[in-house]
Amino acid sequence: MDAIDQAPDGGIPDAGKPHSARVWNYLLGGEDNTPADRAAGRAVLEHFPDFAAVARHQRLFLRRAVRFLAEEAGLRQFLDIGTGLPTADNTHQVAQRAAPDSRIVYVDHDPLVLRHAERLLTSTPEGSCAYLDADVRDPEGILARAAETLDLTRPVGLMLFGVMGQIPDEDDPWSLVRTLTEALPAGSHLALTDGTDTGDALNEAVAAYNSRSVHTYHLRSPERIAAFFDGFDLLPPGLVR
Repeated sequence: MDAIDQAPDGGIPDAGKPHSARVWNYLLGGEDNTPADRAAGRAVLEHFPDFAAVARHQRLFLRRAVRFLAEEAGLRQFLDIGTGLPTADNTHQVAQRAAPDSRIVYVDHDPLVLRHAERLLTSTPEGSCAYLDADVRDPEGILARAAETLDLTRPVGLMLFGVMGQIPDEDDPWSLVRTLTEALPAGSHLALTDGTDTGDALNEAVAAYNSRSVHTYHLRSPERIAAFFDGFDLLPPGLVR
């Protein structure tokens, strides 16, 4: 079963300005990007040439995390917030290869991503795949709508890949994550990635991106990223850089 739940007021982002989902798509070698996105991506790579490799490694980690959660932890439900544009081996594909009856809800507040949702939403007959047009700043709304596809009395894998860095400190991203995790039952898992502020090259690359983009990205210290996992037991190897 596939489903798309779209907010009524979405519009496609201005192609003349860099957009985070399209820039990330460019860094991953995709084709769903514009000259403005490619220029922003090249500016990032000028300061941090390994950034494209970082983007690829994040996708590899997503595959490993989802595969572990499905095969080793026995999870059959996933809530992927800030999913971005479709690439190879999205959450539902990895999960449903391991367990065809897996149910996945994707969440993004991005009409461009929604426009590509039909490419993303190809569930197995045994499972389910839904897409919500929603903002991570509204965790209660996300949970209420995700419950139409997921059984929130059973364990859920919460995937937050690169999304919390888009939330400034003044919006208290830690509180947003707590609201999500506290609503999930025992046996649930959190997988999260974000950029750290410990390297000059990455700081300069993100500053170059922020100077061009409508939406800014916020690097944080490893300690502040670790705080997202408060209340969780970290699995080996724990928080890594």
